[in-house]
Amino acid sequence: MILSLYKGLATALGPAIDAYLDRRVARGKEDPRRLDERRGVADRPRPDGPLVWLHAASVGEAVGLLTLIRALRQTRPDLTLLMTTGTTTSADAMARRLPEGVIHQFVPVDRPAWVGRFLDHWRPDLGIWMESDLWPTLVTEADGRGIPLVIVDGRLSVGAFQRWRRMGWLARPLFGAFDLVLAASADQARRFSALGCADVRYAGNLKAAGDPPEGNEALTAEIRAAVAGRPVWLAASTHPGEDAVVLDAHARLASGRPDLLTVIIPRHVTRADEIAGLIRAQGLTAARRSAGETVTSGTAVYLADTMGEVAGFYSAIPVTFLAGSLVPVGGHNPIEPAHCGTALVFGPLIPNNRDAADALLAADAAREVTDAESLAQTVGALLDSPESAAAMGGRARAVAAEGRAGLVRILDALTPLLPGGPR
Repeated sequence: MILSLYKGLATALGPAIDAYLDRRVARGKEDPRRLDERRGVADRPRPDGPLVWLHAASVGEAVGLLTLIRALRQTRPDLTLLMTTGTTTSADAMARRLPEGVIHQFVPVDRPAWVGRFLDHWRPDLGIWMESDLWPTLVTEADGRGIPLVIVDGRLSVGAFQRWRRMGWLARPLFGAFDLVLAASADQARRFSALGCADVRYAGNLKAAGDPPEGNEALTAEIRAAVAGRPVWLAASTHPGEDAVVLDAHARLASGRPDLLTVIIPRHVTRADEIAGLIRAQGLTAARRSAGETVTSGTAVYLADTMGEVAGFYSAIPVTFLAGSLVPVGGHNPIEPAHCGTALVFGPLIPNNRDAADALLAADAAREVTDAESLAQTVGALLDSPESAAAMGGRARAVAAEGRAGLVRILDALTPLLPGGPR
């Protein structure tokens, strides 16, 4: 009864929802070129064959799904993958990062006519939802059409769990619609069970299941030879505002370590001239990799302004500050350097990869810093104790390996529900 009232209200409020979408367009919250997708109107035909639909709310969840999407592309290339998200920032991120052939659409607003239009067009054979961005009409209409539904990396905050428990009249049909819930932890599994999900398991955490980078042993050996015998640390994927912090930390560290070498890899190599200017302004001697300049005993900063070589530096250098975490750019996935066994340091601004960061912190495989002073103190302690740095790197590698094992368990759990898979 309550669900019917909810759907009836959403139908009646159609003009108000249209006006709301127009206001969001005016505020830059919706893409005017793709607004019809929010009304369930697809921008392309549905490909023939089986189709798996994956949904994530926004950037952080969408990034977490990428690992699963890449794995499905490798193991089941016969499947068409459709990804839906609800924000323009997530759409922009997916335009850059989705594998070729994966379709992105904006999720329809939770209005019966628009949801029906979406489901009529795409006819998914399986729906996979990331975390808990659950819309009653979308979930129950899909369930009513016999579409198997799965939650992966399922998580509910304490507050959200309590709110859903108070709304049992809506929670029961909503959570009961899912054939399988793969929770983000054993504690999260108990929450989903309490809300009426029948088959709830803990398999692993997708956000800690990042792909290992492609290795290059020759590059790693070259870098190790170039930095041999010196205390060295790496600042990887720096953004504007972070290079000055890194150079400040270098000055603090070098006061007691005159042979210190700091390696900087900018996130965007187009910023290399700007960073070189900052280095010169500090009176420091630098070598630029793009210019073929070699590291000498007098080099203080090595500016590695080349593309596609970061994994070699992760593998060769014992301590890494993962940037993009002291300025609000969303942060970068720490699992990639963790696979390489470097001791990790990062700032607090890492919302897009918070779960992976927390997993590393909980395993004592990473340290969190806030400014140049704490960065210098943390890096200095690791440089002064190579054994501690190596142990941290080993723990980081173990966290990354467990994440990959979790991905395998998630794929195993999904296989019986995938169209055309073994039952």
